[in-house]
Amino acid sequence: MADRELRFANRAEAGRMLGGRLTDLKPDRPVVFGLPRGGVPVALEVARALKAPLDLVFVRKISAPGSPEVALGAIVDGANPQMVINEAVRRHSHADADYLEGERARELVELERRRKRYLGDHKQISPEGRTAILVDDGLATGATMKAALLGLRQQGAAQIWIAVPVAPASAIPEFEELADLVVCLNPTERFYGVGAFYDDFHQLTDEETVGLLQQGWAADEDPAATETASTMRRVVKISPHHLDGDLTVPADPKGLVIFAHGSGSSRLSPRNKAVADTLNARGFATLLFDLLTPEEAEDRHNVFDIPLLAARIVETVLYVSGEPDIADLPVGLFGASTGAGAALVAAAELGDRVAAVVSRGGRPDLAGSHLGSVTAPSLLIVGGDDDQVIALNRAALAELSCQKALRIVPGATHLFEEPGTLEMVCAMAGEWFENNLRLPASAVHPQLETHPKTPEEIATALRKTIQPLPEIDDPTFAEAFDRYADARIVLLGEASHGSSEFYRARAAITQRLIEKHGFTHICVEADWPDASAIDRHIRNLPAHKDRERPFTRFPTWMWRNREVDEFVKALQALNAQRAPDQQVRFSGLDLYSLSASISAVLDYLDNVDPEAAKEARQRYACFDPWSHQLAAYGRASLSHGYALCEDPVTRTLLDLLEGELDYSARDGDDFFDAVQNARLVANAERYYRVMYYASNETWNLRDRHMFETLQRILEHGGPDAKAVVWAHNSHIGDARFTDMGRTRNEWNIGQLCREAYGAKAALIGFGTHGGTVAAASEWGAPMEVKEVRPSRPDSYEALCHATGEPRFLLDLGERLPPGLRHALSEPRLERYIGVIYRPETERWSHYSHATLPDQYDGFVWFDETKAVTAAPAAFGKGEGETFPFGL
Repeated sequence: MADRELRFANRAEAGRMLGGRLTDLKPDRPVVFGLPRGGVPVALEVARALKAPLDLVFVRKISAPGSPEVALGAIVDGANPQMVINEAVRRHSHADADYLEGERARELVELERRRKRYLGDHKQISPEGRTAILVDDGLATGATMKAALLGLRQQGAAQIWIAVPVAPASAIPEFEELADLVVCLNPTERFYGVGAFYDDFHQLTDEETVGLLQQGWAADEDPAATETASTMRRVVKISPHHLDGDLTVPADPKGLVIFAHGSGSSRLSPRNKAVADTLNARGFATLLFDLLTPEEAEDRHNVFDIPLLAARIVETVLYVSGEPDIADLPVGLFGASTGAGAALVAAAELGDRVAAVVSRGGRPDLAGSHLGSVTAPSLLIVGGDDDQVIALNRAALAELSCQKALRIVPGATHLFEEPGTLEMVCAMAGEWFENNLRLPASAVHPQLETHPKTPEEIATALRKTIQPLPEIDDPTFAEAFDRYADARIVLLGEASHGSSEFYRARAAITQRLIEKHGFTHICVEADWPDASAIDRHIRNLPAHKDRERPFTRFPTWMWRNREVDEFVKALQALNAQRAPDQQVRFSGLDLYSLSASISAVLDYLDNVDPEAAKEARQRYACFDPWSHQLAAYGRASLSHGYALCEDPVTRTLLDLLEGELDYSARDGDDFFDAVQNARLVANAERYYRVMYYASNETWNLRDRHMFETLQRILEHGGPDAKAVVWAHNSHIGDARFTDMGRTRNEWNIGQLCREAYGAKAALIGFGTHGGTVAAASEWGAPMEVKEVRPSRPDSYEALCHATGEPRFLLDLGERLPPGLRHALSEPRLERYIGVIYRPETERWSHYSHATLPDQYDGFVWFDETKAVTAAPAAFGKGEGETFPFGL
């Protein structure tokens, strides 16, 4: 009998427990298949316990025609990719052979991309004639597991076992019919999602996943057998101090990584040698050397002498430039402990000679004032349990103005001695060097780059670079933004929630992206039910009956204004000329509309499933005591010690998803709307609970909700869907390059879009020097038209004002001159005005440090702006004719 309350500290612990159970069952010729990414750490421990090979199985859903939320089937990767089709859905959706073949080809491309990302050149293992053990970190709906199981069956597995730490008890019987054996440590009757049964259920990064896989593969390989005869190793003496070094050069090396060890180590450090071995396997030459002579090493003060250590690294870089077999290789530095600080000082001095820097558990802060001069892309890796060093690395990260990143290895202490942690370091370092070590285009001794330094010099350089813009009403205004048309997502910011120019400019840019470049969706920082009212209006659909009037919650002027009304009219006219399936859509991304979303879910179920509506109404009644003061729900949950309404709202969402095929067949759009409202209720419930913990948790939950909503909108829209996002600069500018990410551990939708879509996401910020703005003095207070103070002299806004241009676009992409990029990469203040504006405390209330070239892909400037024209909050006569704003 399983322990119904069984919990796991993390996925690794769950894997060890699962491995112990499976070992007792003695599978015949087992091979362990993990479902990426969450199943990989579990599968690794299972493979270790069984002494079995580790592999992955990749699954991609095939959606029904016109209903991307409905799974028609799946493609399962392997030596011979298999397609599994749900024949019932196929008949219902009328999917023909041509449609299936087209979807198969498209998804195979994505499968191949993912396979290369995780497996590289590692050959996949055929399950034919073996016991294939499918492992994940848990089962929810089980759709992916089912597809993987059927795919492996078609590939000839003798037996297929399913092994998971936790699953709903109700799901087990179905899988017992499909698999030869199902092993579940906790088949629970009270299932609230897989993550609820783990203390640590963080989302794995690609680097973590690859590192874990390499651990599993290394256990099956004989290092001596994998080393080719063409790998050259030699001991060298580095002049002028005749320092001992160990040089390894594989065939056709991609670059050279020089190691700078820490205060208590040497070139013989087992940790550095382990990293070097991994880099050698990736095709990099490595040089591990002693930074001090034996006599110097006897004086412990020398191991903390950063200038001395940095000088030795510089001398070593100069030494390798005279070695014929490695002289032309791009150079990277790998520093540990105090060696990291020395490596960064050396990188600052050497400029273009150093192509990348990686720090492992290092002290980059010891580089001091040199940090701002480092131009080489720099990666700082720190153990998750090394609290003091994490703080020092974050401080150093803020001072670096180059391409940079901070990676935390969960569960690792300072020396990365915990199982699996050093392998994660190896994977992270290897990827960083592969991405950044490139053969230099310039000579071996490049000239040091000059760049503007004073505000006057920077303003002059800006004046030469910016593209002046005509008046917003000029038909050519938005042409400058065609350069971003290849993106799938264009995020348009605003420096305040109440400036007319920002709204009008975004409207003009959006209309051009729709009309000239095929953008299909407008997704805004507004609540889903309110935006849904606009969506129905611009598509000439009747308003939902008995729904709350849109945009009547504070701050009403943010969307109920004349500028938005004009934009909505233009969208309605545009859609009137298009077929229904070609019309542009308007959606909200935010999560504050808990009550309105509950009403929307109930309205939908009343129409399609009255019995389900009755049950959902009883569940949502949990919120009734706090319906007028939802913040009080958070306090009540805190005092009770558990989430009062989490189970009811989650159950309602799951019921909707379980009825997906039946509900969506009636009207896919209405079903999608209902599901999004149900998701909003679930996330809002959590939002009001966590607001009594760290403030960054509520911010992160909100922006994660906005990002995931955007992803679902694009998925629902199909592979050709493209979105324009309207949100505040604080949401769309990459948080990693602001105080939000550097000091408060906050992310935002801009960062998440960049991480998920890369160059297919364009982040465009907006700014102003002065004028007027619509804002309140306190939350819930009346709107006022306030004077915007002139920008501070130590801000980016002051630099833009100094150009003398009334309007311009600054392209922060590859077209930005390197010298100007360097000058703008020094952190400066940037102004953020939300729905509240307090000029009397502006420095502390509305300014925060950022690095503009990293934060955005483009920046739009209006030297003077004026307040939006607010509309009345209440509807007057003739509301039906002037819906949704009553203007």
